Amino acid sequence: MSLSVGQVARLAGVTVRTLHHYDEIGLLSPSERSGAGYRRYGETDLQRLQQVLFYRELGFGLEEIAAILDDPGSDEMTHLRRQHELLTSRIGRLRDMVAAVEIAMEARSMNITLTPEERFEVFGDFRPEEYEAEAEQRWGGGKEYAESRRRVASYTKADWLRQQAEGAGIVGDLVATMKADVPADSEQVMDLAERHRGHISRWFYSCTPAIHQGLGELYVSDARFTATFEAMAPGLAAYLCAAIRANTARL
Repeated sequence: MSLSVGQVARLAGVTVRTLHHYDEIGLLSPSERSGAGYRRYGETDLQRLQQVLFYRELGFGLEEIAAILDDPGSDEMTHLRRQHELLTSRIGRLRDMVAAVEIAMEARSMNITLTPEERFEVFGDFRPEEYEAEAEQRWGGGKEYAESRRRVASYTKADWLRQQAEGAGIVGDLVATMKADVPADSEQVMDLAERHRGHISRWFYSCTPAIHQGLGELYVSDARFTATFEAMAPGLAAYLCAAIRANTARL
């Protein structure tokens, strides 16, 4: 059974003019003609058209497609393997593009104006947007939340790196005093807790002593926060919480 040019055009989703052009350049010439001289396409023609359309979708030019299909060393399985490889590669690139767009969307939703590369350099595998919905639910109605979003919207990569370096310095000093068995309610450690509160106020929002104590309690009650501090040094979450509690009482 053979099909007319109009039937093939509808079946393949191309125009009749496209099929005429393929015939004119020798890319796809129908193997049959009707009694009146009209083009008729058989099963072999349809298979070749399928290959043409596959390669067109993959971005190949018509001359390249003709050379590929007319290669005497290629058979149908060769074409299928090549197409599978090309499609798999394209899928990988598209996934990378989707990931980049998603990161950009997430960053925009958080008002973080960093490129994907800068975000990775600053945050590594940590994705702050994963906590955004929860943070908004907990604190979205407060002025501190609004202030934090307003501030971070203007931060550059250099700002984020400075913020992280400052925070790491405070944590490093806390780890050192803890390992030296300095009591959490000593003046030295309370001063570190106050530095911690000042760090939050300087970079995110005005952190009052009461808010700071609430954060300290969160560090030991929320397993995610606890795990973060415990990864730095076992016992650090409870040590910092106790230091914050003592500093709040001192203030």
